[in-house]
Amino acid sequence: MSPAADTTTEPVLTGGPRHVAIIMDGNGRWAQARGRPRLFGHHAGARRVREVVRACPDLGVKYLTIFAFSTENWKRTQVEVAGLMSLFRRYIAKETKDLYSEGVRVRFIGDRDRLDPKLVDLMRGLEEMTRSNDKVHLTIALNYGSRDEVARATKLLARDVAQGQLDPEDVNEETLTRYLDTRVLPDPDLVIRTSGEARISNFLLWQSAYAEYEFVDTLWPDFSPEELARLCRNYGARDRRFGAVRA
Repeated sequence: MSPAADTTTEPVLTGGPRHVAIIMDGNGRWAQARGRPRLFGHHAGARRVREVVRACPDLGVKYLTIFAFSTENWKRTQVEVAGLMSLFRRYIAKETKDLYSEGVRVRFIGDRDRLDPKLVDLMRGLEEMTRSNDKVHLTIALNYGSRDEVARATKLLARDVAQGQLDPEDVNEETLTRYLDTRVLPDPDLVIRTSGEARISNFLLWQSAYAEYEFVDTLWPDFSPEELARLCRNYGARDRRFGAVRA
């Protein structure tokens, strides 16, 4: 299954990335700098997501993937984890109608087995409601880790080989890609990490093999559509060779 055809009008910004992936970091520090609990920052970060999604069409960004909760985030305090799960439920319930009316298609990637069944039901409902939308494809990585994703994909691939549905000789990079959570999405062109940290934190490792990276000091709740536009313009100025050499 391939992504739906692009039916958007000509974007204001041309030559920019079609798929942007963002590691949204710095919510907790943003809140603590204001003398507030970390969850206050997560709520502010959720509001920022809405603004960034709305900015995408004018920037020519068709696909936006955001890192909401990693497989490693379970190590945080029980209070913070519970607060985040509550925030996810509230975000989906509150934003569903607007996302639908604004033409956003929503997908979730990650392992859903550990998530609360009520949250999973909300996720499925949002995916189903927006499945015909095509203005922006918003993918939310929730309980996601790239190594976990590859391990789960490999397990499914091995099962198909064992059942005789796949010839081991046919296994290659393209084959494995079809088993990943992101199989219907193009690879990201640009990966952004906010908050001044310069690491990729187990996010889209396979898919980002040839992505361009931007590490910015801005904490996620302060990350603006204008900064996204600047980074997209920077991307458009880069010489992308994908391992080749210009003649």
